[in-house]
Amino acid sequence: MKKCCKSIRTIVECVLVVLVGGLAIALINRIPDSSEPKVKNIIYLIGDGMGISHITSTMIAQQYTPLALERAEYVGLQKTYSSNNLITDSAAAGTALSAGTKTYNGAIGVDDNKQPVENIREVAEKMGMATGVVATYAVTHATPAAFMGHTESRNQQDLIAEQFLDTNVDVFFGGGQKYFMQRADSLDLVGKLQEKGYTIATSLEEIADIKEGKVGVLAARKGLPTMLKGRGNFLPEATTKALEILTANAKKNKSGFFLMVEGSQIDGEAHANNLEGVVAEIVDFDAAVKIAFDYADKHPGTLVVVTADHETGGLTIINNNNKFDVAENPIAYHFSTGGHSGGMVPIFAYGAGAEAFSRVLENTDIPLIMKSLLAE
Repeated sequence: MKKCCKSIRTIVECVLVVLVGGLAIALINRIPDSSEPKVKNIIYLIGDGMGISHITSTMIAQQYTPLALERAEYVGLQKTYSSNNLITDSAAAGTALSAGTKTYNGAIGVDDNKQPVENIREVAEKMGMATGVVATYAVTHATPAAFMGHTESRNQQDLIAEQFLDTNVDVFFGGGQKYFMQRADSLDLVGKLQEKGYTIATSLEEIADIKEGKVGVLAARKGLPTMLKGRGNFLPEATTKALEILTANAKKNKSGFFLMVEGSQIDGEAHANNLEGVVAEIVDFDAAVKIAFDYADKHPGTLVVVTADHETGGLTIINNNNKFDVAENPIAYHFSTGGHSGGMVPIFAYGAGAEAFSRVLENTDIPLIMKSLLAE
């Protein structure tokens, strides 16, 4: 009997050793590796109006060939409501995503009391980082404007353009010639920007040989054409060029960089309930995501966050006649609105610090987390 008890005690002791050892290993694995690079660069991609059903529709159209954003290491969700409405507009959502403050629909970079709130690009700039903004609509439009200016109304695009002079942004690529070059007040904003050291062009081709410095490209009067109307590779090419210039500027300043890239026209195609257009815009946006993820792979310390400001169109993907047992039964796509909807939208995170976004967040949390990661 004693021999039996001794054997049992030995087995129990062995089990305890294994359990304790396993727990110790688990705890060690949960301790951050100090050798991992801290966040030095941030690439923030925003698909305007891009909801989960838009992404799923694109996957179906691509016959489930993986999208670049599926490489994301961590996935979360964010709530999109504004301070005065359960359904946000792009201005309030842009302010939340840039400054970490809920505000009223129509506000650009101001709070409910119409007071300016500091955005993440401005935070990065104050830290000595290079910064940039890329969009396929006007750079003074809602989302990019929220990273550049502070106005009571998104409609004050002339004023937003003037506020570019108050920044030290390194690159801004998109549309918006009307607000810089063709102003009713005849103010020569291009000349003033050139006085500050900027090269201002009307196409990416004009700046092909520029590798560093301050650069603005205003490639259309307002927005560039949609993908279905021939925009071509502007967004991925602009993203690549912006990263080239920001990398050089950051190296020169011994700093990192912050870049916001907007897939602006997913929203417009969804407002029009044009599924073909939505898919084309997301494919284009995903090309920019690939460039960002590839950059992060080659440059440790780079965080990439991909999200949306809201969902547009209320898109659902349905079984066309409820015959679920028929394999070849066609699906149908249904837009429930020509406006925005209030559903949560996805977050895809990749690279340094990406794990911080793997949960349900307020839209305001995203720039605040970015700020905290830069401060580490």
